[in-house]
Amino acid sequence: MKAMTISNIGGYDAFNLTEQPMPELQLGHMIVEVKATSVNPLDTMLRSAETPWSENLPSILHGDVAGIVTEVCDSISNFKVGDEVYGCAGGIAGIDGALADYMLVDANLMAHKPTSLTMKQAAALPLVSITAWEALCEKMDVKAGDNLLVHGATGGVGHIAVQLGKHLGATVTTTTRSKNEAVAKTLNADNVVNVEEHTVAEYVAQYTDGHGFDAIFDTIAGENIQRSFEAVKFNGRVATTLPIAEPLQIALKGLSFHSVLMLIPMIENINRARHGKILAAVAELVDQGKITPLIDESAFTIWQVAEAHAHLEAGKAVGKVVLTHD
Repeated sequence: MKAMTISNIGGYDAFNLTEQPMPELQLGHMIVEVKATSVNPLDTMLRSAETPWSENLPSILHGDVAGIVTEVCDSISNFKVGDEVYGCAGGIAGIDGALADYMLVDANLMAHKPTSLTMKQAAALPLVSITAWEALCEKMDVKAGDNLLVHGATGGVGHIAVQLGKHLGATVTTTTRSKNEAVAKTLNADNVVNVEEHTVAEYVAQYTDGHGFDAIFDTIAGENIQRSFEAVKFNGRVATTLPIAEPLQIALKGLSFHSVLMLIPMIENINRARHGKILAAVAELVDQGKITPLIDESAFTIWQVAEAHAHLEAGKAVGKVVLTHD
């Protein structure tokens, strides 16, 4: 089969089109004909920089996949040949990913694709929807009546978190910048804050009567985490997907602070079936019209992965950059 592979960490020229052996079926696994994959910041980081997983980096990157089942292990009863599926199932920790004609996947990490979506749309969802679910449903336990702030409205994780928060019954405020404000307003948030025009103190006063938000999901982190600590109420909840440098405010405001790393089940082989269940629940919400993936307008194939990485890293994308198998 054809695959885009890397042999070393580097720039966009690290990708090479090669011939690879077809994956062989394993216990508990399926082989999926790849129809689409999306680019996550994780993928660009794995390609370009040393990470905790570099030592065991597979030659075929990208975890998100949407495709058609071509082979199924006899031990699997909930999938069959011909099923349309989606999941985040490789591209890290020695597990080959989706930049190929075919991908070997653990069935526990997969779910049936939302019937209302194309393969391209479905491939945008796995990593970001699992991340948003873990942050809102499992870590911060967001419920009806909560006042939720989501930083990064039009980012991959952010746009799903906004919609999921609304489904959970929270009052959702989200932040964005001027260039993405119009798109952010299409996500059904109760309030959209342009951070180039309003300070934290201003939107905390306007949308929480000065008390602070009950829960904040910061998909930006870095320097932005201090804005989250300023905006959250005393004894509130903050979650982020990225490391933070200064944790003092966590103690001073009595916060419940949560780090979200959706890779753990796949990398450590811990309760992988949980991811399949989350994706099945997300598929239901998608087909009910409660979650819609935001897809960047770019059009790349898997064989143009270098150009797609460059597009994302240049900050040109709004929503998810998705590659199709053509």
